[in-house]
Order: sequence, then C-alpha cells, then structure tokens
Amino acid sequence: MIHLTGPYLLAAALVGLGAFGITVRRNAVLLLVGVELVLSGSLVLLVATQATGGDRWAAGSVLPLFVITIAAAEVVVALAVILTAYRHRARIDLAEPSGEAP
Repeated sequence: MIHLTGPYLLAAALVGLGAFGITVRRNAVLLLVGVELVLSGSLVLLVATQATGGDRWAAGSVLPLFVITIAAAEVVVALAVILTAYRHRARIDLAEPSGEAP
C-alpha cells in the first residue's frame, strides 16, 4: 500500500493551480489549461484512493482512461472554438468585449 500524503498533496497542488488559473487568467487558452489542471488533480486523487482499496479491479483504474479520452475531445472542441473566435475577433482575451451588440 502507498502512503496517501504525496498523492493528496499533488492533487491539492494541481487543483489549486488550476483554480487560480481559471479565476485569474483572461486568455482563453490559459483558462483551458487551468481547467485541465483541475481535471488532472481529480484524476490523481481518484487513482490514489483506488490504489489504497482492497479491490484491484475497481473502476478507479479504468475510469481515468475514459476521463482522459473525454478530456482530449473537450480540448479539441475548445481549441476549435477559440480558434474561430480568434479569426473573428483577432484576439482571444476574454476580458475585452467583442464590440457586437447581442
């Protein structure tokens, strides 16, 4: 069995950095990086808690594969939206208004 202090600290650091990146950054790509850091922290926590359990074939070892696959698809879609917004507005700063009326 592993000692859980290291993985818990790593997960807390990843989630903390991701939450900081989400709240502070105005750039759309860096905001996406923050979301991915939060997701990675949750996966580290999931795998670490599954490794301490008695059941070797629990969903904690298979579920991260599905989450990583879905996260990769989410990144592709988000980058496509960001690229389209960049082509339309010529910037990806989220703090500046687009200049169009709704």
